[in-house]
Amino acid sequence: MDVTDQKILNALIADSRISQKELAARVGLSAPAVAERVRRLEERGIIRGFTIDINPEALGYPLQAIVRIRPLPGKLHIVEQIIQEIPEFGECDKVTGDDCFVARLYVRSVSDLDNLLERIVDKAETNTSIVKAKSVERRMPPFQLS
Repeated sequence: MDVTDQKILNALIADSRISQKELAARVGLSAPAVAERVRRLEERGIIRGFTIDINPEALGYPLQAIVRIRPLPGKLHIVEQIIQEIPEFGECDKVTGDDCFVARLYVRSVSDLDNLLERIVDKAETNTSIVKAKSVERRMPPFQLS
């Protein structure tokens, strides 16, 4: 990955809907050259897709919770399946350490949060924190030239 690839990625991170023409102008290449570079970044697995950023609060989910989940013995796969089936789990990572999962839930109320966690309470221990604010929005790691 070179400096031009980095410029392309930074522009796409800022606005994944940017036109090829505008992207080319920003990085100083022709539109066909930019299209080829984007295609190569996709082929190499650096770009996995183009997406949108949706505000959960605007959809009626004003609360976010981070939940650490420790399945009871023999319940790991059952708990994982339940997490995958509950759409309010916006993301979940399987982790090392005392807990097996760290998840982010989007909920309308604390009562809704309680109701969701009731689905796993007999299969796992949970530790929940309500998100007050984001100190750092989701961002990419720094790019390193290869």
